[in-house]
Amino acid sequence: MKVEFAPLNVPLARRLQTVAVLQWVLYFVLLGQMSIAITVMLIIHNYWFLYIPYLTWLYFDWHTPEQGGRRSSWIKNWTLWKHFKDYFPIHLIKTQDLDPSHNYIFGFHPHGILAAGAFGNFSTNYSDFKELFPGFTSYLHVLPLWFWCPVFREYMMSIGLVSVSKKSVSYVVSKEGGGNISVIVLGGAKESLDAHPGKSTLFIRQRKGFVKIALTHGASLVPVFSFGENELFKQVDNPEGSWIRTVQDKLQKIMGFALPLFHARGVFQYNFGLMPYRKAIHTVVGRPIPVHQILHPTEEQIEELHQTYMEELTKLFEEHKGKYGIPEHETLVLK
Repeated sequence: MKVEFAPLNVPLARRLQTVAVLQWVLYFVLLGQMSIAITVMLIIHNYWFLYIPYLTWLYFDWHTPEQGGRRSSWIKNWTLWKHFKDYFPIHLIKTQDLDPSHNYIFGFHPHGILAAGAFGNFSTNYSDFKELFPGFTSYLHVLPLWFWCPVFREYMMSIGLVSVSKKSVSYVVSKEGGGNISVIVLGGAKESLDAHPGKSTLFIRQRKGFVKIALTHGASLVPVFSFGENELFKQVDNPEGSWIRTVQDKLQKIMGFALPLFHARGVFQYNFGLMPYRKAIHTVVGRPIPVHQILHPTEEQIEELHQTYMEELTKLFEEHKGKYGIPEHETLVLK
């Protein structure tokens, strides 16, 4: 196979976009593990004057990711995130106005490999979120285990990420006076294993916890579909029943996160690497589903609302797929 190298005369703006996305990929792939390794090394070599103060701080600060986090406007406004958005590029599309006196749960689909659309639109200050949804604050929920990583957790919270635990989501959508949006990538780690180009497979039928929280707090549900999310990476073929998928599923159950074997392009060549392809992402926010508060919802009420949500999600996909390059015969697969 002939290697296709990047030209030397690439505009500076595109170079900066590559740097921004490279740090994002490393951020998710390496930095969490590195922060744990560095902390362990400090303990082994007895640099107590470094790790004791921090671990003391960590003890008292442990629940902050479940209490709205600790975001930094300075970090969320880094120009780095503008270059990140422009790399793909990432677009946010609104289909209906929302009432800022209410709280909402955005169900984001699909997960893709690294959920670039969710991060670019709802975690940085360079998307059109503030213009499209004035009066709202978005909270992107991620796996709690990321907040177990010393120091790394501070960086995560600074860009607006919070835990996806029940306590955390409830904290956000219970705000008096409304104005909060919980953004949950509902398919989670399991769905990333089905993130193949040209496919629209969602893991949603067993995800009902968000529906119960919505009912308990009276938070309206909003389906969100991010067209192009599954086109950013290729993944080693892993059909259900294959030995690769069996190992991935077992590791996901043990560790809580999936290990998709993905690849795309490199920094200086276009044939292979961990950099995503430059494919446009169009994140479409659907119509809100009104939810009346029920402090103790029954299984029947949860099931009914969950079914309504899946129907609205399917309608959203069907109404907009033609605009963003999905063939008319392609359908949404709900697992």
